[in-house]
Amino acid sequence: MSWTRKILRVNLTNGTAESEALNMDWARDYLGQRGLATRYLVDEIDPQCDALGPGNKLIMTTGPLTGTIASTGGRYSAVCKSPLTGTVACSNSGGFFGAELKFAGWDMIIFEGKSATPVYLNIENEVARLMPADDLWGQSVWAADHSLRQKHQDPQVRIACVGRSAEQGCLYSAIVNDLHRAAGRSGVGTVMASKNLKAVVVRGTNGIGNVDNPTGFMQATKAGKKVLAENAVTGQGLPTYGTQVLMNVINEVGALPTRNMRDIQFEGANDVGGEAMHEPRKSDGKPNLTTNGACYACTIACGRISTIDRTHFSVKDKPEYWINSGGLEYEAAWALGPDTGVDDIDALTYANFLCNEDGMDPISFGSTVAAAMELYEEGIITTEHTGGVELKFGSAEALCWAAEVTARGEGFGKDLGLGSRRLCEKYGRPELSMTVKGQEFPAYDPRGIQGMGLAYATSNRGACHLRGYTVASEILGIPEKTDPLESDGKAGLVKAFQDATAAVDSAGLCVFTTFAWTMDDIAPQVDAACEGDWSTERMMEVGERIWNLERDFNQKAGITGADDTLPARLLKEGAGTGPAQGRVNDLDKMLPEYYQLRGYGADGSMTDETRQKWSLPA
Repeated sequence: MSWTRKILRVNLTNGTAESEALNMDWARDYLGQRGLATRYLVDEIDPQCDALGPGNKLIMTTGPLTGTIASTGGRYSAVCKSPLTGTVACSNSGGFFGAELKFAGWDMIIFEGKSATPVYLNIENEVARLMPADDLWGQSVWAADHSLRQKHQDPQVRIACVGRSAEQGCLYSAIVNDLHRAAGRSGVGTVMASKNLKAVVVRGTNGIGNVDNPTGFMQATKAGKKVLAENAVTGQGLPTYGTQVLMNVINEVGALPTRNMRDIQFEGANDVGGEAMHEPRKSDGKPNLTTNGACYACTIACGRISTIDRTHFSVKDKPEYWINSGGLEYEAAWALGPDTGVDDIDALTYANFLCNEDGMDPISFGSTVAAAMELYEEGIITTEHTGGVELKFGSAEALCWAAEVTARGEGFGKDLGLGSRRLCEKYGRPELSMTVKGQEFPAYDPRGIQGMGLAYATSNRGACHLRGYTVASEILGIPEKTDPLESDGKAGLVKAFQDATAAVDSAGLCVFTTFAWTMDDIAPQVDAACEGDWSTERMMEVGERIWNLERDFNQKAGITGADDTLPARLLKEGAGTGPAQGRVNDLDKMLPEYYQLRGYGADGSMTDETRQKWSLPA
């Protein structure tokens, strides 16, 4: 069965934490993690609620394979209504926190209401208590993590925490666990802080003892690990360079968004990519990359652990940053680097450290800074707004300053904490915001990778590469090669990737496994772990049901087909260089076919027939 069949319901208003049975009918329809938690959210909140009000709920949730020996089976998600987008938010994290929650005996935690004073939740197996956190409020994630470890005197506890950015209302704040893994996107950390919940501390010693077919599970997971090890991406590329292996690849194909997506190639890509992280520094002979790292049960180990040159301007007087900590991954490196025009790898690493230390999504942060830089270049934002800082494209000093003031919620950092859409609206130039549904773009220009444009436009949580990563097919040829400049056939490709990803997220696995695995590799692992029949076909059906559940929630929240669009820059301004030169994204050609394949109306609305087909809740 692999589920613990237990939920911890925490009422922050009343100060209670109580156990209840998992709804197994829903588990059979939605599997776990992303899907199952969204089913609970849909049932328990008003889609029109204020995302930062007590009516919103925050769900921390595992999948049935979380905590098992399945490769990458350490994932958990945070699910709520997003304050950044108004859509359903589901943000996925690795590390060790999710597995520890499962070891403690819980499938998910549902936080409801709001505490009158700051608190944290302490879980020791079946015992859960809310504890005062007044002394932790105002501390960074790193400081609070240290304080909690000192308090509990148990080196094995796992901690998920919010930082000062969330307390100050930054709309893209993350929940950070294990110091540098994060449920990073859509403002889930902001929701957590809005409830006066600072942290969750977990110690679980129960382990996982409820796998349905242990022998079959051992065989299926062993076969899956073999496939990962023998694959060029998961067995070689990601362990060696991490996701940063993509920086130069995407730049060369002409799809690396640069300077707020005005350009699609960055002249400094070589200086901030995965290869550059391996190069010894002239100052001390050491590379930016110290080692790679793995999350719980992961055989890929794509994580980066890095150091900053101690003589670099950002840290020369700050020995607290002369440490080994979470290094640059591709999306963060792109947003902090090419999108702002900065090619200083130590500056990028410092900004990334600050995003980890105080819980900010580096994608949204970097993209918002890029928008602010374009506003500055056009004379709309001036040094009067920034306190004398010249917020120019390419300025490493400006990037580091922006990270510092946004983390603390000080001065212009408050404006940066609004996110790109609200920032550009405030300064009268909404068209300069590179967002979908209010969420900032990731690191792939949809003029150079056509399918990603449709994936961004239709994503249920706003612009996102992890809701349908067609880059795998369009650039890497996985599972089959398609032409990135061709829009024909991309509607079906996007739908297939979206459905498969929803199922993978709900199982408790990392989506990076799908560089090597197909659903034929994943389904046998779920089938052996869980009671019932979990065939490839059923897994894809579950993924499609989850996608439509999210879409239906968004529709009830006021998100319509009119929101399935891209910024005018990407639809009207042709790419200036590279293979896509002169191209715009062909969204108008792909979207009608996509709606037809989904069973939506011509305006993108959920039809009664489709709602009935998937038995969506009223």
